[in-house]
Order: sequence, then structure tokens, then C-alpha cells
Amino acid sequence: MRLLLVEDEPNASRMLSKGLREHAYAVDVADDGSSAVRRVFENSYDLMILDLLLPGMNGLEVCRQTRSAGFMLPILMLTALDGVPDRIAGLDHGADDYLTKPFDFSELLARIRALLRRGPALQDAVIVIGDLSIDTSSRRVHRAGDPVSLTAREYALLEFLARNRGRVVGRAEISEHVWDENYDAFSNLIEVYIQRLRRKLDAGFETKLLHTRRGEGYQLHV
Repeated sequence: MRLLLVEDEPNASRMLSKGLREHAYAVDVADDGSSAVRRVFENSYDLMILDLLLPGMNGLEVCRQTRSAGFMLPILMLTALDGVPDRIAGLDHGADDYLTKPFDFSELLARIRALLRRGPALQDAVIVIGDLSIDTSSRRVHRAGDPVSLTAREYALLEFLARNRGRVVGRAEISEHVWDENYDAFSNLIEVYIQRLRRKLDAGFETKLLHTRRGEGYQLHV
């Protein structure tokens, strides 16, 4: 899942982006409101983490412009302002959730998972495809009851395919949601990770789950 982190304080931005990447999220960073709005128009994000107090355009205006333009990505607002009127203002301007600083990083992760589960429709925390189960809360994967050990990036790719199960997903869409803005469109990185996933998921099983649709993309289904 690809996230946009909007935070103007360098140390907080660095620590949050590092922690999120360690938990298999692709993260782009903006340090002011205008940059955030521009990135929303330029890229496809699964969720925005938005600081309220930003230089220039504040978080409320970022929310308003994002929603006015028709973008429906979940927005989690972070702020040191914990008054009820501040929370109401954030929600009324289009935020989906509100977390006050300081906060525990594990709570931030839990709120991100909850917002991502909503998507267009509420999804279960555990995704089941045949004998494959993916627990998106614990990030544990099992096939036929046996654990499947994945790297953070392999897991991110698998979760994205699982959330789009049954649908053919192309390279461009995968790169937009699993990698960040530094992804090299001319590399074969996606193919490399697909092959790794296929070895870990399908090797030794008669029923294959990960399928390549030549010229189209990849599909996860029974």
C-alpha cells in the first residue's frame, strides 16, 4: 500500500517514514500543504497521513481541496491540537480519522490498517483465497496451514494482489501502490518479486494461486 505522509517537522517525518517502510508500506513525503495537494493529483495513493499545522496551506485546506477534487483516499489527520472543536473541524473538512500527538506508533499502524480495510467496501482483517490466508493485522501468511515467510516488500505485493483478488493487475498499478516515487519504471523489479512470491506460495502445490496474464499483468485467485 502506498501512503502520502505530509509532515513539516524533519525529525518526525524521518522517523515516521522509516517506521512505515519497515512495516511494508511505500511512503512518499511532502513537507507542506501545496506539495501534498500536487502529489495527490500526480500519484495514486491508498491513504494520506496529514499533519494539521503546516506552513502555508494547512491540513484543513489540504483536506478540503482533496475532497473538492473528488479524491476519496482515506485521510488520517495528525495534530497536537486535541480540543473537540479541532477534531470536529478536521472531520468536517474531509478527514476520516484523527490522531493527536504524541501518539504510540502501534496505534498509528492500527488506525492505518482499519482505514485501509474500509476501502470501497469493508474488508475482513483476514483475507482468504483458497487455502491461503493473509492476516493483515499481524501480517502473517499461511498456505494449507503452514506459515509462509515473506520479506516486507514481498508481503506488500501479496497484500495488494490479495485486496484485488480475481482481478488482473498491471505493472503500472503495482508500481503505483507497492513502490514509492523512486521506483524505476524500466527495471524488472516487479517481475523479480512476482517470481519470489510464486516460489514461496505455489511451489509444491497442485493448485497455483499466482497467475501471469501475458501482456496484461498478474492475478491472484484459485
